[in-house]
Amino acid sequence: MDATAAERPTAGFDAFAASCPSRRLLDTIGNKWASLVIVALGLEGPMRFSELSARIAGVSQKMLTQTLRNLERDGLLTRTVTPSVPVRVDYELTPLGMSLVETIGHLKEWAEAHMAEVDRAREEYDRNHT
Repeated sequence: MDATAAERPTAGFDAFAASCPSRRLLDTIGNKWASLVIVALGLEGPMRFSELSARIAGVSQKMLTQTLRNLERDGLLTRTVTPSVPVRVDYELTPLGMSLVETIGHLKEWAEAHMAEVDRAREEYDRNHT
């Protein structure tokens, strides 16, 4: 840990403590769908629900709706409704949400870069533990 990180105020939060509310935030941003929404919006800018759904293959309408609500509740994205026919709804990261893009983007890139190694490790584990 660098000196800058060590000096950052944590406002008394400690995610290692069972009762720490920061754990709920980690649950949200550690969720695969939330992570993918954050990266998609961070890299591509504001998107409509249908665009997010098409961009993030495999996410159900229900799960995407829940994910967007959780991220909005935590102040990580905004939902803008534009009155038109049909009504237009856009989702965009807030500055707080944008502050996560680089970190979560690196995690996504790491997973993509190391997936072959992880697959090999899983195969070896399964061979040795069946």
